Amino acid sequence: MAKSERKTDGPIVVWLRDDLRLDDNPALAHAAETGRPVVPLYILDEESQGLRALGAAHKWWLHHSLEHFARSLRGKGTQLTLRRGKAKDHVLDVIEAVGATALFVNRRYEESARKIDNAIEKALRADVAVESFTANILHEPESVTTQSGGYYKVYTPFWKKVSQTEPRDPIDPPTGFSQPGTFPASDTLDDWDLLPTKPDWSGGIAKFWTPGEKAAQERLSHFCDALLEDYHNGRERPFADDTSRLSPYLRWGEISPYRAYHTASTYAGRRKTIPDEAIRTYKQELVWRDFNYHLLYHFGALGSDNFNDRFDGFSWKQSPKDLKAWQKGMTGYPIVDAGMRQLWQTGWMHNRVRMIVGSFLTKDLLIDWRRGEAWFWDTLVDGDIASNTAQWQWIGGSGADAQPFFRIFNPITQSERFDPDGRYIRQFVPELETLPNTAIHAPWEAGETVLKQAGIALGEDYPKPIVDHGDARSRALAAYEAIKG
Repeated sequence: MAKSERKTDGPIVVWLRDDLRLDDNPALAHAAETGRPVVPLYILDEESQGLRALGAAHKWWLHHSLEHFARSLRGKGTQLTLRRGKAKDHVLDVIEAVGATALFVNRRYEESARKIDNAIEKALRADVAVESFTANILHEPESVTTQSGGYYKVYTPFWKKVSQTEPRDPIDPPTGFSQPGTFPASDTLDDWDLLPTKPDWSGGIAKFWTPGEKAAQERLSHFCDALLEDYHNGRERPFADDTSRLSPYLRWGEISPYRAYHTASTYAGRRKTIPDEAIRTYKQELVWRDFNYHLLYHFGALGSDNFNDRFDGFSWKQSPKDLKAWQKGMTGYPIVDAGMRQLWQTGWMHNRVRMIVGSFLTKDLLIDWRRGEAWFWDTLVDGDIASNTAQWQWIGGSGADAQPFFRIFNPITQSERFDPDGRYIRQFVPELETLPNTAIHAPWEAGETVLKQAGIALGEDYPKPIVDHGDARSRALAAYEAIKG
């Protein structure tokens, strides 16, 4: 949405999307500053053309996030209006119901979402002003261009360009809101049936995560206080809780990237024990998220079409059996299976392991990256329209600045390097916990004596490998050679 001249009276509707927070929420903050009545609105839009339906894990998180956010708004003297259906219908209805003269939003970047926003602006009465703000990425896509005026397709020069300036400071949360004479009709959250019931599979996710802005701020403080100092090393350890684990909070906008960026900078400036490499690595991860959004903005079909159209002719394999084994964590490769089971149990997976399981699916199994992306979308609590699609294309070889297809992760050496003692594997593949460290990464190579001593029968207690990595690598390279020209 483009900025329009702001009106001076009448209620303001603040339409919230992936920005369920009070802190550093420009749309809410600027609306509150006017002193005019503010009507916060959230719409669960599953009907507008082009929008992607939420995954099952998304819905679990959204339910709890909205609970927390609505409670926070009540503490500031207002209430959240909930609507379900086409966004255009409900935005126009709420504006009419309260007599609003302004609509405030924080910008979003997916092509279909932008089309909806633009259509709503065009449909508004002439006396309704629209204000839009940058809130959920650090750099607007139009503001970062190459020397020729294009957009960056490689991360390193993108980072060099944006790192020359600091992002804006975060905005403090509003102290309170003025209320309208009446609030519009609202759904109840329970009406939406977002939580799983038959069966309720969310126990592991609920044990691992606490949605909401308060939990996000607590996690950021813990990360900066206890983990930032060794982040450049800790981020590669899947067996330890050494990453920021802010990804779902950023995805739902329960914390802003500006707050994460500047809080980490403040800690680094105050505590001289935090090395430059640690804070730089963390900032680069936040900017990597921006880079994915820039790709999504400029290449709108990132979730469906190969960024590198050479891969349009790639010979992906159709194997429902192999796909299911991968989804269920039953491939016979312990590090892969540990990652897939962590995903199923907690709604999240360590980033290093995401790369390993992604390489295994697209290169060892030769299954289309879109199948993996769809599974992650349904099972990740942090499934993000930009990061999920860009990262699957990256690991599959078809994306911008992609991991070259001929670089095929060896799941055994990756396991030995990043989980040397098998702690991560033992946590999520407990049937292998009795194996010694030397055997746990490739049980089929352990020998009958070792397996017998551990009480493990391959093919019964744990599957044999569904492919031979060496053979699979050769097959993948041959498929790649066929499209190189």
